[in-house]
Amino acid sequence: MSTLEKKGPAIIIAISIIVPLVVVLLMFMPQRFNFLGVESGLFPLFHAVINGMTALLLFTGFTLIKKGNKQAHRKVMTTAFLLSAVFLVSYVISKISNEPVPYPEEAPLRMVYLFILLTHIVLSGIILPLVLYTMFFAWTQKFEKHKKIARWTFPIWMYVAITGVLVYLFMFPYY
Repeated sequence: MSTLEKKGPAIIIAISIIVPLVVVLLMFMPQRFNFLGVESGLFPLFHAVINGMTALLLFTGFTLIKKGNKQAHRKVMTTAFLLSAVFLVSYVISKISNEPVPYPEEAPLRMVYLFILLTHIVLSGIILPLVLYTMFFAWTQKFEKHKKIARWTFPIWMYVAITGVLVYLFMFPYY
């Protein structure tokens, strides 16, 4: 058994606990530090673009595996994973840098927005370990396990990516 196979699950569990905790803690920081000097509206646009690209990659990867093109599937899904990692780092930086922007209480679609936001947030926490385990099983060539978990990972990851774009579109007028 390789080192990756031995330590992988422990690393996945640690990342899956630490990352959401860090994000929650950052949301409640009393003071922000915009050390990159980036305007607050640029992060959400960047995040929406990454989420949109991720959704397109996920759909492409799904189509490729259905056609039996495993090599192209692997490349596309690895790219989706890397984009998601860039998103996560950028998201953490944005929470350090900028105050959260509230959605107006009087907005006509507030309840729709809040439903989308809430499901997006909850599933974002769930998707992290699912993606990590799905990738882990692929990297360790445990393809039956990969296939089983990917059936759950794909639709949740797709939902999170699409709702990430929707949250941006709802919030766009207020950035």
